[in-house]
Amino acid sequence: MSQHEVEISVIARIAEIGQDDWDACACPEATDGGRPNDPFTTYRFLSALEESGSVGSGTGWQPQYLVAKVEDRVISVAPLYVKSHSQGEYIFDHNWAHAYENAGGRYYPKLQIAVPHTPATGRRFLVHPDFAETGFSTLVQGAIQLASNNNVSSVHATFCTADEAALGEQLGLMSRATQQFHWLNKGYEDFDGFLADLSSRKRKNIRKERAQAQGFGGEIVTLRGDQIEPEHWDAFWEFYQDTGARKWGTPYLTRQFFRIAQETLRHDLALVLARRDGEWIAGALNFVGRETLFGRYWGCVEHHACLHFELCYYQAIDIAIGDGLARVEAGAQGQHKLARGYLPTQTHSLHWVADAGFADAIGSYLKAEREAVEEEIEILTDYGPFKNPNVQEQE
Repeated sequence: MSQHEVEISVIARIAEIGQDDWDACACPEATDGGRPNDPFTTYRFLSALEESGSVGSGTGWQPQYLVAKVEDRVISVAPLYVKSHSQGEYIFDHNWAHAYENAGGRYYPKLQIAVPHTPATGRRFLVHPDFAETGFSTLVQGAIQLASNNNVSSVHATFCTADEAALGEQLGLMSRATQQFHWLNKGYEDFDGFLADLSSRKRKNIRKERAQAQGFGGEIVTLRGDQIEPEHWDAFWEFYQDTGARKWGTPYLTRQFFRIAQETLRHDLALVLARRDGEWIAGALNFVGRETLFGRYWGCVEHHACLHFELCYYQAIDIAIGDGLARVEAGAQGQHKLARGYLPTQTHSLHWVADAGFADAIGSYLKAEREAVEEEIEILTDYGPFKNPNVQEQE
């Protein structure tokens, strides 16, 4: 297929594409009725962000979805946004922006291929399986052309897959390595099976933390699908606001997002809530993919020892084991996750910078950063909680 047969366009509303055409590219693995690899690039999730006002005017995330077609057939799409800041990305480039602007350049606006407010790995260049090679390259070229035509400083694709990072490098993009902490399921039958893999000291510490958390004087429940009701969102919104106010100043997601989630996303969710004296006091919201549980939001109105660890990390492990999922991604940052069985894992992004000199400087920085990240992952893994096969332990 020759390149001139492919038409690429930019649209401001995902509804202009439609759910069938979008999801045929975003989650073709779900056409059998199963779960998508992750829910975050599905039509229903991105539409919920848009319709709720969590992206769009006034948010610094202006949708400009890329759509590639052959004749009238959509062959690939990308969730692209015009960004006026670097908030809600979790692979941050604030220092790049400061350096470029101090040198007299204009870093913002920039183009971001990403899922807003969501540090979860997944495909960012959403290509129909019938057009794998053409669809990917067309989206990359289209994003760069869009930036060039509008004198935009740069294009970034964050939390892409390792395969996309490799393909992007072949097309001349710069690849960046960062890290998160993920829990991996080694075929455990239950939580005790996981604990058996840990060193004695770490195993005892987790048991102690779980006992402390579960002794807060109430109950912990996990709600799925139709079990989630509007009253639970009322409670969770209060928790989310508290966390958002402390972390970001203003919560990224609007209340309307959670109303839409009740309608269109509840079957993608596992909502863990804690109740005491008849009142919901804390909660953690997880999204469920085909092989991965994605821990996303947490909040509380009462503070109890280790309850955060229980709701966010240990309950997530319980759900993953029960569902037979391969891993838990617990979100951005947090070396405290290491002691709780979450190991450092490399994450990826791709970058294009218009200014050649600035691009060279960033390229040198990324090379040094990658080496540092790889070294840190190796060191942290050695300090992880799992048993050393060369050391005989005593209980």
